[in-house]
Amino acid sequence: MGSGLRVSRSALAALLAEAAKAHPLECCGLLLAGEVDGEACDIARIVPCANVSPTPTDSFEIDPVALIAAHKAERKGKGRLAGYYHSHPNGRAGPSDRDRARASGDGRVWAIIARGEVTWWRDGAGGLTELAD
Repeated sequence: MGSGLRVSRSALAALLAEAAKAHPLECCGLLLAGEVDGEACDIARIVPCANVSPTPTDSFEIDPVALIAAHKAERKGKGRLAGYYHSHPNGRAGPSDRDRARASGDGRVWAIIARGEVTWWRDGAGGLTELAD
């Protein structure tokens, strides 16, 4: 990717599989950094999480128990939370208005899966910005 973001093939395949499995609901989960073949990788693997949104056909909410566990593990040096992912079963590859409103500016990466492809976004101070291919 031109943005310098490195994503393992296995993480990319897992994202597409999770979206297909969850359809017509939105899937969601965590993006973890790590090493792949001995080299640092921005997105090494994913952790699927329950979508606890009351309207999972058009929104997502990562299970807070899983999110808190990931933050605790990161503080203990057991993995680095690089970001989050979710799917758009409606086929829109970019962030929805709801996604933009939920952006926190924490600098983490968002992956949005739609129509069999993944788009990548940085959650920065100015909101979600697409990471170019």
